[in-house]
Amino acid sequence: MNDYNIIDARLVIRVSRHSLAFAVTDATAENQVFFEPYVVKSGISIAANLREAFRESVLLGRGYRRVRVLMDTNPLLVPLQEYEEGQAEALYQHAFTPQKGESIISTVMPEFNAVAVYPVNRDLRTVLEDHFQDVRYEPLMIPVWQLMYQRSFTGVRRKLYANFHDGKMEVFSFDKNRFRFYNSFETRRPNDAVYFLLNVWKQLGMDADEDELHLSGELPEKEQLLDALHRFLKKAFVVSPSVVYNRAPATQIKGMPLDLMIIFSKH
Repeated sequence: MNDYNIIDARLVIRVSRHSLAFAVTDATAENQVFFEPYVVKSGISIAANLREAFRESVLLGRGYRRVRVLMDTNPLLVPLQEYEEGQAEALYQHAFTPQKGESIISTVMPEFNAVAVYPVNRDLRTVLEDHFQDVRYEPLMIPVWQLMYQRSFTGVRRKLYANFHDGKMEVFSFDKNRFRFYNSFETRRPNDAVYFLLNVWKQLGMDADEDELHLSGELPEKEQLLDALHRFLKKAFVVSPSVVYNRAPATQIKGMPLDLMIIFSKH
């Protein structure tokens, strides 16, 4: 890959509450993807960590102009037909309590007939926009939603999805071409996950024998979690990105989160 192509590629930066990771398509790298997790320093903000990363990271030192930023955030999902841009901040403040130093932005998701409204730390945004000419933000769950949305059309039974990442579980389902349910739960223990999942299952009136639960991501104590769920639900499955994408190179990268695997397996 020549220097022009390296610089012209779109870098992906994944920002979660306690971690940073950088990735880009690179034909010279093992598995055709250069994946660089960054060990954040405790006691300083993610924005300050990113500033440090620009001095230390191999990928950030290449001089990319374009970046896609995956934000681990609490999005408010608004039906597209009800969304008014001028009211986004008020809507978000009504549903959540924004932290100091945050600005509210939005991402239109036409495939779901919805708009994701979510906060971005202003200092983090300044660091990103000082270093890149073209910055695109989105909730990090969008690639996962897109994958599971495609799977929702297989079979005739209703499906509930739960993706585990960064110490929480994001639970969602679809009805035709829109979200039927979405919520996130802080959990690192299988028993807590089972409790939350069964409550959502009951809330949605799903059938314990016929409807399906699909789990993905970093499952906490996977076997214990599945054993507990199978006491109550007949059809609980784990989604394997390696199987879904036919062992695509990105799915073989150790430590790469599901959202990044999906992005780099779709090309």
